[in-house]
Amino acid sequence: MTKPVLLLTRKLPQAIEARAAAEFDARLNPQDEPWFRDGAEIARRATEANAAGILCAAGDPMNAETIAALPESVKAIATFSVGYDHINVPAAKARGITVTNTPEVLSFATAETALTLMLMAARRAGEGERMVRARKWEGWAPTQLMGVTLEGKKLGILGMGRIGRELASMARGLRMEIHYRDVQRLPADAEQGAIFHDSDAGFLSTIDVISMHVPGGDATRKWLNAERLAQMKPGSLVVNSGRGGSVDDAALVAALKSGHIRAAGLDVYDGEPVVFEGYFGLENVVLLPHLGSATIEVRDAMGHRALDNLAAVLAGKPALHPVG
Repeated sequence: MTKPVLLLTRKLPQAIEARAAAEFDARLNPQDEPWFRDGAEIARRATEANAAGILCAAGDPMNAETIAALPESVKAIATFSVGYDHINVPAAKARGITVTNTPEVLSFATAETALTLMLMAARRAGEGERMVRARKWEGWAPTQLMGVTLEGKKLGILGMGRIGRELASMARGLRMEIHYRDVQRLPADAEQGAIFHDSDAGFLSTIDVISMHVPGGDATRKWLNAERLAQMKPGSLVVNSGRGGSVDDAALVAALKSGHIRAAGLDVYDGEPVVFEGYFGLENVVLLPHLGSATIEVRDAMGHRALDNLAAVLAGKPALHPVG
């Protein structure tokens, strides 16, 4: 039997490419060539290959124009991510294309990244690492690079979904007090003692650290703006491992420069891989290259989940993790 053609837009882990090649007529991108940034090129390659499925990734421009240009042969688009704001799901649905994502496998790893950012920002680890690498460290000193402890601090989790709850569990080990803001309150057994806030002002004025875990989209765009930053305590910490667009970069840079925000840790950026220029001149911000789910275990699990979805849809069965 002829295998369905699967177009992979990105270089993926070895185990995933091997499985894709075994189960599909896989068209790979082994050198991770940047054609995945061009929606017209994605559509051209899908048309040329008569692809039945596309395995794309976060940031690929699967917008309405790209979807419209796809051949009739495409029945499924699986994204190698939980977020799917890079895909115009209504446009895909209108064409009868099933869209799937990879939930429930990266929550712990992404929470680990948020915790890493919290610790690095609080303890000035980025500054210290740069000092040592630049051969400027002259030895221990009583007042050198003094940061703040997380012990006893109030952690505010914006978006108490799977990742937020995993972070809360980790932070309890640091003896932090957990607060959260979400569209609705969790059941008591899911809260595990965390304190719910039903207003932005009450939430922001209470916490010492904010960790952001909200989805992308218009509702959360530049949520952390100058007005909300001003509502935070002087000396607070800001961490974002959710969506880059949820932070007003200019406002955060101004708050970091003034010292109102002590430090920030960022793993995601608005318009990445472009990073807001103002961050580069600041010592009190940690900048990671979107490492949230970057573990061997998680990336393999994500790939298998994407392939499971594609295999189901292309066999005429319901998707395991449909979106939209």
